Amino acid sequence: MTELKKTPLFELHGELGARMVPFAGYEMPVQYALGVMQEHNWTREKAGLFDVSHMGQLLLSPKEGNVADVALALETLVPVDIAGLGQGRQRYGFFTNDKGGILDDLMIANRGDHLFVVVNAACKDADEAHLRAAIGDRVKVEVADRALLALQGPLAEEVFKRIVPEAAEMRFMDVIVAGSEFGELWISRSGYTGEDGYEISVANDQAAALTRALLAFDEVEAIGLGARDSLRLEAGLCLYGHDIDEGTTPIEASLLWAIQKARRSGGAREGGFKGSDVILGQIADGASRARVGLLPEGRAPMREGTPIFDSAEGGAQIGVVTSGAFGPTIGRPMSMGYVAKDFTSKGTTVWGEVRGKRLPAVIADLPFRPSQFKK
Repeated sequence: MTELKKTPLFELHGELGARMVPFAGYEMPVQYALGVMQEHNWTREKAGLFDVSHMGQLLLSPKEGNVADVALALETLVPVDIAGLGQGRQRYGFFTNDKGGILDDLMIANRGDHLFVVVNAACKDADEAHLRAAIGDRVKVEVADRALLALQGPLAEEVFKRIVPEAAEMRFMDVIVAGSEFGELWISRSGYTGEDGYEISVANDQAAALTRALLAFDEVEAIGLGARDSLRLEAGLCLYGHDIDEGTTPIEASLLWAIQKARRSGGAREGGFKGSDVILGQIADGASRARVGLLPEGRAPMREGTPIFDSAEGGAQIGVVTSGAFGPTIGRPMSMGYVAKDFTSKGTTVWGEVRGKRLPAVIADLPFRPSQFKK
């Protein structure tokens, strides 16, 4: 087996008593002394600090011309309005393939003279190769070898402004570059928990010092991957490789909101991205299935892979669960999955087969808990 990689905070995780697990080729903390449930609740009530340094960080700059040329080049790979993304702003997007499937989902920021792109850990090498092969003749692609932290929760602003005062003025999806006693920080007001907060790119040799400084505040605790998963699931956010993948289109995944009008049929720059015929066709005519929220009855979660049926006995399989866990904030099990279009209405009862027994679940709106972003 390939040796697992380590983030710049690996030694500090050991000091903090983290339980480490393999994740996306890295040794990552799944939980600390508090445990998953308390870490989840701490993030919802105060401020949780996550090491997400396994994520990929890419800089896209023009070989000739300016950032507008980079944006138009990137638009050939994503069904997202990049040309209309203002300086200092960030947008969610995804690479698509020729069949309209999602190669990866990502965050794209306009930093004036270049774009900053954050991609998933398991996909980052493939994403880099994809960019170089497709638009490398027009765009310079650089890997930023830096640590990445996420400070999330209702007290995140109160904490972080003590280190970077101007962070308090940011709104959801703003990005800035700020000086600090920990060197230059690349900051976005965003996250993966449904809470207000920041994602902070910091030089590797300053990562531990910044982490210690943040953890020194009473409002902050270190949080692992276990709570990160339950937090993002309550927030209705997709996990790549589970809820979305190369065989899932953005329309099936209920991500139409991320495809701006400029890239849709009749828009200023309609189509022109990989799989546009499939995706624009599904926007017009609908898809045969859709990602939905599921609230199982009782206390037993319906985990990934649970088949979904249209009746308690017999009947047809109409879908499958892609993520499932107990939601500490909502106080009950929750799942996401795909069901046939005729079963997507809120309140519809479907049946998940758990250990040979069919149990009822109700189609629910996503997110399970309203997000708390600072607009």
